[in-house]
Amino acid sequence: MPGPTGTAHALSIRQLNYLVVLAETLNFTRAAQRCFVTQSTLSAGIQELERLLGGVLFERDRQGVRTTFLGQDLAARARLLVSQAVDLVQTASTAAAPLEGRVTLGAIPTIAPFLLPRLLRRMRQEFPSLTTLVREERTPELLRAVEDGDMDFALIALPMSIGRLRQIPLFTEELWLIAAEGDPLVQQAAPRLAQIEMERLLLMSEGHCLRDHALHACQSGRRGRRRAPSAIEATSLPTLVQMVEAGLGVALLPEMAIKAGFLARTRVIARPMAAPAPHRQIALIARPSTTRGQLLEQIGHLATPPSPVAGIAGARRRRPGTG
Repeated sequence: MPGPTGTAHALSIRQLNYLVVLAETLNFTRAAQRCFVTQSTLSAGIQELERLLGGVLFERDRQGVRTTFLGQDLAARARLLVSQAVDLVQTASTAAAPLEGRVTLGAIPTIAPFLLPRLLRRMRQEFPSLTTLVREERTPELLRAVEDGDMDFALIALPMSIGRLRQIPLFTEELWLIAAEGDPLVQQAAPRLAQIEMERLLLMSEGHCLRDHALHACQSGRRGRRRAPSAIEATSLPTLVQMVEAGLGVALLPEMAIKAGFLARTRVIARPMAAPAPHRQIALIARPSTTRGQLLEQIGHLATPPSPVAGIAGARRRRPGTG
């Protein structure tokens, strides 16, 4: 077997990417699909990698695929190397024209429909030679895609653990209470969080950060035993609003959705919450090693509303969706 230097020279970024993707999916078929190769090609690549490294990275049996301790350690290191390789290629391709070429921008479902249309229009005006690919995913998928180099930047909502990724805070928005017409809570101009009965709180399903933000807001400050929210969950914002309209409970909705007319043609009422109102911070994330820092800053500037505070005050006066 060659020494450490010879082994390192024999490794390829493609093999390391196979390791990263298989460690994430633990499924040869799905990993091959994500790597755009056949399953036999991926399997051969993993076997060659194990031969070069002199250790077993994955345990395979009829029950499935499991990562060994060595595989887990090396997959974490390989993820960093793959991401740096992506940045290396981007450095060469964007050195002469950093605001041209192609950029992949992700956004969570509670941001994408409301912020991206305006942002993409501004980007097309400012960067006519830039092609933007848009992906809408939940937060965990976006963090992984940015970390792995499959995506350049992503719009997410904080607070959220983002590991080593770089973040640019853009603006803060409030979460408003929504309830069906006739619900006592929305008969008030500004309901208080403490008035929301946890058993009536409808949430998004696991993986959506709005679930965590709403749950944290309604549970914080409550004394005694924490009560569980409603057992009914939604997989999308439209479904959440439909359940509220049906009188199954109440929910918290991002202010940008309400201001965008998301509740139009529904029997759902929106109310801003009394201080201290629940809120979330919109941020743009990227790899710390990204070579597209100038573009990152420019997109962050374009994504920020001209005057978020004034916008919030105006929205409070207008109260869209209040009937």
